[in-house]
Amino acid sequence: MKLSEKNKDFFQHVFDVVRLVPHGRITSYGAVARYLGTAKSARMVGWAMNASHSATPPVPAHRVVNSAGLLTGKHHFGNPDMMQNLLEKEGVKVKNDSVVEFKKLFWNPSEELEL
Repeated sequence: MKLSEKNKDFFQHVFDVVRLVPHGRITSYGAVARYLGTAKSARMVGWAMNASHSATPPVPAHRVVNSAGLLTGKHHFGNPDMMQNLLEKEGVKVKNDSVVEFKKLFWNPSEELEL
């Protein structure tokens, strides 16, 4: 599937935001979409994360989970345990494919970054 230029630009904006998620913190697809002014495009943020694995500089896609803290993108890391392993290396506890203390660790770009 070829990306349109518009999608490439959107993906780049997503990558830029996700690169700002601090080590040991997580955000959600929807939070990134809302920050970018496209609240209904959480699924597109997910597609961007799927396409981010070869981006330079690297995009910490493992820090983006769904709005309930579930590791819904884990199958796009090659190894289904990789996303959890990367989070745990940063001190984020995961149990049953869900981030423990999701609300405490949640990083909301709309609150943390200037628009």
